[in-house]
Amino acid sequence: MIGAGLVAKKACELGLEVKPWVKTSLTPGSVVATEYLKHSGLQDYLNQQGFHVAAHGCATCVGNSGDLDGSVSAAITENDMVAAAVLSANRNFEGRVNPLTRANYLASPPLVVAYALAGTVDIDFEKEPIGVGKGGKEVFLRDIWPSNQEIDEVVESSVQTHLFKKVYDSIMERNPRWNQLPVPKEALYPWEDRSTYIRKPTYLEGMSMTPPAAPPTVTEAYCLLNLGDSITTDHISYSGKIPEGTPAAKYLLEYGVEPKNFSSYGGRRGNNEVVMRGAFANMRIVNKLLDGKAGPWTIHVPTGEKLYVYDAAMKYKSEGHDMVIIAGSEYGSGSSRDSAAKGPMLLGVKSVIAKSFERIHRSNLVGMGIIPLCFKAGEDADSLGLTGRERYTIHLPTSTAELSPGQDVTVTTHDGRSFTCTLRLDTQLEVTYFNHGGILPYMVRNLAAQMK
Repeated sequence: MIGAGLVAKKACELGLEVKPWVKTSLTPGSVVATEYLKHSGLQDYLNQQGFHVAAHGCATCVGNSGDLDGSVSAAITENDMVAAAVLSANRNFEGRVNPLTRANYLASPPLVVAYALAGTVDIDFEKEPIGVGKGGKEVFLRDIWPSNQEIDEVVESSVQTHLFKKVYDSIMERNPRWNQLPVPKEALYPWEDRSTYIRKPTYLEGMSMTPPAAPPTVTEAYCLLNLGDSITTDHISYSGKIPEGTPAAKYLLEYGVEPKNFSSYGGRRGNNEVVMRGAFANMRIVNKLLDGKAGPWTIHVPTGEKLYVYDAAMKYKSEGHDMVIIAGSEYGSGSSRDSAAKGPMLLGVKSVIAKSFERIHRSNLVGMGIIPLCFKAGEDADSLGLTGRERYTIHLPTSTAELSPGQDVTVTTHDGRSFTCTLRLDTQLEVTYFNHGGILPYMVRNLAAQMK
């Protein structure tokens, strides 16, 4: 962070400015970082370059950065430009910082400032100037890059004990509005029916205290989405801003929430209704049922109607149809987000048939009672001629006692085709969870048995 401040300082001194089409923000992970940037005087230079402190912690990187300038947004959409974001966070999912940023690069804080000054990521910093400064002189990255000694000097003079003490001594008084919130005194959380942030989840509705004797049946299921490789958990459970007109936005409007207060899908993950509507809501997800076009839509196969994924799933459920998802390699890569398993489960997805799974996401699918199936080596949906417009029946054993880790499972389609998959229940414990309908029913039944 100090390096970023020094880059901004040198840029100001040499007459460089952040390009006018670049949106900038500064969201330090700690209030202490703000204090030492102020103490050193570097925050003034960051402010001059547009890097004002907008928040602390997770903000811009999760999409809470506000809209782009209207003229910039129009230029991107009208010209089908690949716009880029450069951030010093830990996630570079496409469309996460903003739905219009298809390319997202992780960089150190000093490099973030440098790219903002350049106004492009299509630059060779060793050979090309960042810009033209005072007197028409070309300025290169090496001209504004701080030395280790310069950084150490600022650390020595400004990263001081009293700043940490100042921040943490007053941490309980820093937010009066938070302190004014009433604190429930009940032992159990008092669910509020009208809350749009925290609602009693429906994961256990209709659960019997006796585990099922047979695995779930998946018969003549429709494909909700046909996806390619490297579908991330941010594609599956989007964290970014809730756009107007989407199923989640319509739900919030019904509860009297104004568009300016929609917040983000990530911020409302305590509400299962938003989790469900946020499943596959990423504007950059590519669904083969839409002929490769990006967006949170799919095709309702019986009618050919293009719908939001949520609306299509609700239509299938109302018609009494099961649903599956077809995917390529590394399905569920990225952050280990349990809502990426909860969302599909709430939509009614019974199985994901993929070429391969990210390890933790596969486990999360099992935990929510969704059947993870892998195509056999050398096979995938394309090689098998599957378009996603078929209806799929998964032939699991008729008794939970017959399920075993890694066994072969036959899948048939309505047009008479058949292929074999590997059941990705990888351990006996996962088989046990699955036989209970997921880890939550398993835990409830176990706790109830212990309390008898």
